[in-house]
Amino acid sequence: MPDAGGEGFDAGVEPTDSGSSFDAGLISDAGAVADAGSDAGLDAGPRMALDGGHGRIIGECLRVPPELGRPTPSYLEVRLDFGMDQFDDPAERPRLTQGAQTMLATPNAGGSSGMSEAFAFEVLALCEGASLVKTETQITYVPPTSKKTDILVSIAGQQVGVSVTRAVSFPPDAGYALTPARIAFVEGKLDDIIVSSMNVQPPDRWVKQLLVVMAQGDEHAATLRAAWEAIDATSKADTVLYVVVTDGLDGPIY
Repeated sequence: MPDAGGEGFDAGVEPTDSGSSFDAGLISDAGAVADAGSDAGLDAGPRMALDGGHGRIIGECLRVPPELGRPTPSYLEVRLDFGMDQFDDPAERPRLTQGAQTMLATPNAGGSSGMSEAFAFEVLALCEGASLVKTETQITYVPPTSKKTDILVSIAGQQVGVSVTRAVSFPPDAGYALTPARIAFVEGKLDDIIVSSMNVQPPDRWVKQLLVVMAQGDEHAATLRAAWEAIDATSKADTVLYVVVTDGLDGPIY
């Protein structure tokens, strides 16, 4: 099993493999705007459509801050719709938040997951008010060979670890049914999060971790939810499973 949040696909599914920053704001259907790079907390409101630098986030936002002080796990889900505008890196990189730009410009600890990690952060910045604290290779652990998380962010003034992975079918129309291997895939990621949380060193220690899964479609999200419900409380700990269902021309994510 790879490092927590690192490059990984569940068994039985083959993988595909700084300019001016966009002023990312939270734009609800009602027109409310908040600075997406700040830690200012807002009450979770009704379903929103948030236009970011690239793509539109659809769903309820600002649900992570209330979870940070709770000792229980939780499942959250939003959508990221690219429409007909496929992301072109590096030409369109300046359209993203500064944190996502930094991540795309910084090598991670291995694998080809940089794009999915950057867009996982983009969603958290726009939808949950996250700001980037450290990238993967800047976070310290004892022992240094520990399982690792992908991103250290600040949300509502608290440090939060973020592990990122993808749920994808190959070929894309192959389906994504619930299987023991897929349950084991999610459970393995959750177990790696527990290890990285035990071994992370001050001042990088977080209050909670999010497992962000970029999901290729509705079937993938439904399978992730079913797998989550089948996993025991020991592996879930207090982790938030945050599923981002992608729509439109989302090929670069996967």
